[in-house]
Amino acid sequence: MTFVGTPGVTGAVMWDSGIVLGKFLEHSVESKTIILQDKKVIELGSGCGFVGCIAALLGARVVLTDLPDRLKLLKKNVETNLYGDVRGTAKVEELTWGDNLDSDLTHPCPDYVLGSDVVYGEEAVLDLMETLVELCGRQTTIVLAGELRNDAILEYFLEAATKDFIVGRIDQEQWHPDYSSPRVVMYVLTKKQK
Repeated sequence: MTFVGTPGVTGAVMWDSGIVLGKFLEHSVESKTIILQDKKVIELGSGCGFVGCIAALLGARVVLTDLPDRLKLLKKNVETNLYGDVRGTAKVEELTWGDNLDSDLTHPCPDYVLGSDVVYGEEAVLDLMETLVELCGRQTTIVLAGELRNDAILEYFLEAATKDFIVGRIDQEQWHPDYSSPRVVMYVLTKKQK
């Protein structure tokens, strides 16, 4: 039996929420509700790199991040899929949530932080929140997508997030019309002004 937490497993799977988030970005740029051209984007828990690659193709300067044991596949996917005349840029960096961040991630603060299926356990939520607080500035918009699996963990995340962020849910009418799922939810977060 293989567990999702086993090194290398979670980063080697395409999750529905990643596809929904990637197509949401594409749809939002095409409908001009989001501008990614020349924007600094950090993707957390990039896994296979689908969302980060889409953001780079849409013109963003993307840093795709994940745990050390997941970087080899991530780098290969970025190199394989981003070549030729790409509007944006992409680089891969190691990032363990809860650890100190490299200054290139925080200076300047990113315009967008993206993540799909990053809310999966209480300990991970605490580390994720610590990283989001350190990573994000006043102008940063966070977009997180996730599959509805564990209501208790989702409630725990939302309660933790509302301490430092204004949290909103993105209505499915704003998603790509061909890529939606009743099992996926998307949230947008912005840092509270102190």
